[in-house]
Amino acid sequence: MIDHLTATVTGLNDRTYVIDGAFIGSCNILEKDILTWGQGRVVYTRNPSTGESNLIHSLGLSHHLIALNFIIISFGKKSARSSPKVQVTDTDFDGVEVRVFEGSPKPDEQLRRSVIYIHGGGWALASAKISYYDQLCTAMAEELNAVIVSIEYRLVPQVFFPEQIYDVTRATRYFLRPEVLDKYRVDPARVAVSGDSAGGNLAAALGQQFSYVDSLKNKLKLQALIYPVLQALDFNTPSYQQNANTPILPRHVMVKYWVDYFKGNYDFVQAMIVNNHTSLDVEKATALRAHLDWTSLLPPSIRKNYKPVVQITGDARITQEIPQLLDASSSPLIAEQEVLQRLPKTYILTCEHDVLRDDGIMYAKRLESAGVNVTLDHFEDGFHGCMIFTSWPTNFSVGIRTRNSYIKWLDQNL
Repeated sequence: MIDHLTATVTGLNDRTYVIDGAFIGSCNILEKDILTWGQGRVVYTRNPSTGESNLIHSLGLSHHLIALNFIIISFGKKSARSSPKVQVTDTDFDGVEVRVFEGSPKPDEQLRRSVIYIHGGGWALASAKISYYDQLCTAMAEELNAVIVSIEYRLVPQVFFPEQIYDVTRATRYFLRPEVLDKYRVDPARVAVSGDSAGGNLAAALGQQFSYVDSLKNKLKLQALIYPVLQALDFNTPSYQQNANTPILPRHVMVKYWVDYFKGNYDFVQAMIVNNHTSLDVEKATALRAHLDWTSLLPPSIRKNYKPVVQITGDARITQEIPQLLDASSSPLIAEQEVLQRLPKTYILTCEHDVLRDDGIMYAKRLESAGVNVTLDHFEDGFHGCMIFTSWPTNFSVGIRTRNSYIKWLDQNL
């Protein structure tokens, strides 16, 4: 049961970190923010890269997301570099770029396990080739003696929903061909899909799509979702209310990522923040509301004293112009029960200091109700994106603990 949220609940540490520079997610924080978590204090300082990308955008030289991602990748991109224990190569699967990490097989096993990994970044930022994800996938390949396929899907604003899903689906279908699995010496019965944040969203969407196709239904043994984005109907869940102004991923930034993903209008952002897009007079949204009724899906310890924000009347133009908001391919949490019950064993990692916390908890509860074997791994001192902060100068203790817990679960279940 997941009523107590837990397979792992970890404590706080008393170290102080000061971060100054361009980090994925924090790039939208313009003002200095100080967030106190128990004994620990995390200070986020003004991020110069954001001002540069916004200036470039305002001058009409480039879209601000292209400029921002250029800055991020310029400082963090890493070439494919192998080590004695992990062979790293860049290639493409059916036209989709991937970085493949091949760990050494165990002495007693001829075939290896495999994880298809999808990076985060709001569908618009980051890369399979930046150091954070290169280091994560290298660690996974080495510790799991596995083949990790990290997908370099196309980003906003070059493409929009559902092109990102098409990319990860196309690359995954290619990898699952018998001749490709043979080439990489992968056991076809031991393949998982995984991703963090927006990558977790794409991994969840991929899992649901595969569940519809009988020839693909049993191709994925597991799905592992790291603080995933799972719905765009309610931006006032307890975690959205509690962490509305939390650094790394404040609520207004997450809403903008959604609008960008759908090529929508920023004029809708403020209305969406107060749930005007899913008001009671929006009939299609009302029909889906039961799938994310957090008053019943979340335990009292999470609901606390927060109240649902449900508008009687709202702005019907939003879902008329952005109907993708109500599509289960973009919001896997609102999928029907018969879809969920076809999904494989699932791991979901959530963090207390994250607007997306409740997306993951509600999905775990809905999967459990559908009969899926699910592990919910909640970190009380965790924050959005923490799992990639595991090396100097951003070596957070909780980053190392979340990564270790995630890899341990994969090792025990894949």
